[in-house]
Amino acid sequence: MSTQTTTPPAPAPTPVTAGRSRRTARYAAGFLAPFGILFTTMMLAPIGYAIYQSFFQVRRQGLFGGGQTTHFAGFGNFSRALQDGDFMASLGRVALLGVVQVPVMLGLALGLALLLDSRSARLRKMFRLTFFLPYALPGAIAVVMWSFLLVKNLSPFTGPLAAIGVHADFLSADWIPVSIGNMITWGWTGYNMLIIYSALQAVPGEVLEAATLDNCTGWRLAWYVKIPMVWPALVLTTVFSVIGTAQLYTEPAVLAAARIPGASNKFSPIMNTTLTASQADPNLAAAESVLLALMTLVLSFGFLKFTQRRMADA
Repeated sequence: MSTQTTTPPAPAPTPVTAGRSRRTARYAAGFLAPFGILFTTMMLAPIGYAIYQSFFQVRRQGLFGGGQTTHFAGFGNFSRALQDGDFMASLGRVALLGVVQVPVMLGLALGLALLLDSRSARLRKMFRLTFFLPYALPGAIAVVMWSFLLVKNLSPFTGPLAAIGVHADFLSADWIPVSIGNMITWGWTGYNMLIIYSALQAVPGEVLEAATLDNCTGWRLAWYVKIPMVWPALVLTTVFSVIGTAQLYTEPAVLAAARIPGASNKFSPIMNTTLTASQADPNLAAAESVLLALMTLVLSFGFLKFTQRRMADA
């Protein structure tokens, strides 16, 4: 003979409980309302307006463009953006810069974080602050500082390089991408290092102790234990770096404003979009902005999905 037990039904909510839940929901909505209003007005509304503008085109008539009409252009602005040689060239420059600069920067950040986390490290607070200081310096000031350091006749780097046969003008058109990559790496390595270092501090001590008992020390401990444990932080910093590279503006814009011979006011996609908007073609600029946002979204979320799949298969 088998006995069958049944779960007693959950008690129905009393009026007091239901009223308390409604009050809690109202309080939560009240606290979230300022953020929701700001997010809608400062983020969603501009994005929606840019998408809306990208599907229209303004036609001007008359010798001085006195009369103008707006008509629906469909994907015409997107087609014009993809056929714009300057815009596509800027996308290529930023993509190449990201492929080279982002791994170098994150490799340096990881190495510095591992050095600070090692047991033999001394003066950790001082070195941590020293590595982070470049990020605390405003980007425009850092670019001006580096532009003086890279002037051919003043740079402390050209002499030693010339001694080994490398005659480099770091502010020429050929070397400008390298100089901009150096500025970004100098400014953001410390920021990424802090994220990775914080993740290293969260590694359980018993894991490190067990690895040490198994004679896993030094670089083997870093490679086989620490780096896999901070892999989510590395993914996060990579996504941030991809987004930041796509939004590159300050460094080339300051160099172009300073009339550096090798700097171009069309170096990055955002600079192209700004120039297009200033030339009375905001609809094309909106289409270029939407394309840049979509490419950034695809790259960042594509990388996230790729890494998540790799971690699931591991």
